[in-house]
Amino acid sequence: MTAVASTIDIWFEKLGIAFHDMQKSFSIFGFEIYYYGVVIAVSVLAGLFVATRVAKKTGQDPENYMELVIFAIIFGVIGARLYYVIFAWDDFKNDLLQVFNLRGGGLAIYGAVIAGALTAFIYSRKKKLNTLLVLDTAVCGLITGQMLGRWSNFINMEAFGGYTDAFTAMRLNAAKLTSNMYSGYTGPLITVDGVDYIQVHPTFLYESLWSLMVLIILLIFTKRKKFDGQIFLMYLIGYGCGRFWIEGLRTDQLKIGHTGLAVSQLLSAALVVTGLVLMVLMLRKAKAKAVPAADPQPAPEQPENTDPEA
Repeated sequence: MTAVASTIDIWFEKLGIAFHDMQKSFSIFGFEIYYYGVVIAVSVLAGLFVATRVAKKTGQDPENYMELVIFAIIFGVIGARLYYVIFAWDDFKNDLLQVFNLRGGGLAIYGAVIAGALTAFIYSRKKKLNTLLVLDTAVCGLITGQMLGRWSNFINMEAFGGYTDAFTAMRLNAAKLTSNMYSGYTGPLITVDGVDYIQVHPTFLYESLWSLMVLIILLIFTKRKKFDGQIFLMYLIGYGCGRFWIEGLRTDQLKIGHTGLAVSQLLSAALVVTGLVLMVLMLRKAKAKAVPAADPQPAPEQPENTDPEA
């Protein structure tokens, strides 16, 4: 393995897996296409497929979700960019035109989630659909897209964690990274065959596997839920727990000002707590509705008085 280390860009050394000469784009008829965009497009299509399948199984019109996904993509991208810009304002305040430079990176998944949820809410109200049922269905597609979309970070060699020597440790060719990409890395450089690597947590992989687990749970409970909105709340709780843990490992956290507090960790904790509280309240409400009201007991019959002198 070390004999060809100079050509390795991403290396799971303990697992014996190496990726050589990673390319970020390819050309078709002179038009450059980024693998990052291809992965995102596949993620959207996969999410749409899952959402429409769930819609069919729950008696909904799948066409609604084919229409909804168009609006969700548009506003999701806007939300993802706004979220990133707001919490990384120092990077944009002196050059506002960079706010519109999406090719330079800078999209936050939570911004897309918030914008997507608001879009689904408004869309369902406009179409006079069951809003909670739409949210239940949409999050099954959303978590599918998140599960696959994280592999775009792998291709771009970004959004990784701090140093680790665990069996999942991922080595990245330092020469292929910009200074901003690993500015938060405090671990050692590992030199193999004259090539410097940083060795980090593959947080993209952690989140992808966590999202897969959440997706399986959501699909299992889709037919077993006690009330509309339960799947949406399970998503908030499940994804929020995983994101809270994974965000704590990352070196590129968005912080609240100079507090050192990670925005996504705080938001994850808030979503988990909110989801748990609403879950308990709505389960109690559903349980109360399921208990049939007791039939009123008929008044006891009075014995017929047969005494003629009464």
